[in-house]
Amino acid sequence: MRPTLSWTPTEESAAAVASLDDVVEVVAAGGVLVLSGAGLSTESGIPDYRGDTGSLHRHTPMTYQEFVGSEDGRQRYWARSHLGWRTIARAEPNSGHRAVAELQARGYLDAVLTQNVDGLHQAAGATGVVELHGSLDRVVCLACKRTSPREDLDRRLRAANPGFTAETTRINPDGDVELPAAAVRGFALVDCADCGGVLKPDVVFFGENVPAERVRRCYDLVDSAEAVLVLGSSLTVMSGLRFVRHAAKAGKPVLIINQGRTRGDSHARGRLDMPLGLALTDLARRLPA
Repeated sequence: MRPTLSWTPTEESAAAVASLDDVVEVVAAGGVLVLSGAGLSTESGIPDYRGDTGSLHRHTPMTYQEFVGSEDGRQRYWARSHLGWRTIARAEPNSGHRAVAELQARGYLDAVLTQNVDGLHQAAGATGVVELHGSLDRVVCLACKRTSPREDLDRRLRAANPGFTAETTRINPDGDVELPAAAVRGFALVDCADCGGVLKPDVVFFGENVPAERVRRCYDLVDSAEAVLVLGSSLTVMSGLRFVRHAAKAGKPVLIINQGRTRGDSHARGRLDMPLGLALTDLARRLPA
């Protein structure tokens, strides 16, 4: 299954142009649910998928079907991710993440849902973050379902592959890097320390469903919110778009801050095309403490 690379916008799907004043007005009323995407983390050095320089223009992420069905696929993923995860783990929250955490602490935001798997919302101080697509800092066994810290797997992979290194050309949002095939061959995999099963990052791959319980929780949070603020997501895939549609159908205002048109524009009151760090820092500054 090839991931959704793009959608075709039409004039009917365009959102009205929003200003920061519009965002201030909605957020000042409180009860806001934030839905964030990869565009929020680009200022931390993690690329997005679908922007002008997004990784999907040159990189097809691992699919669930390939990962579970092919040992060669798992070897390729873990060799690349073994190097790329270190870059993700070293990434620091940017001013956008910090502004979201500040707005939550000041009571303007009721919930934060993120499509990102980098943990930067939590690193900035946000609490109760719902990770729609999971997190790269955890690993799950597909057999016994036990989860464990990524640091534990990293130590085991280092021991199994002493001296493994390669020149990496670029990091991808899913935590892997581009590697030549020769660098992948011979990379040793490790199995679950408890049952010997296949280990997978605790993230939702393309072609895999978000767990139903997590989806229901997100719908409940949308139902409880007064408004939805989308940050840095093209909403190309249904995993995030469905919550925007649900909010709009219920008559809740939806505002989007994203550099470029999104698949959710027609459901939004308006979209502000502005860098996230600048917009969110200014938003926090303009709201009463």
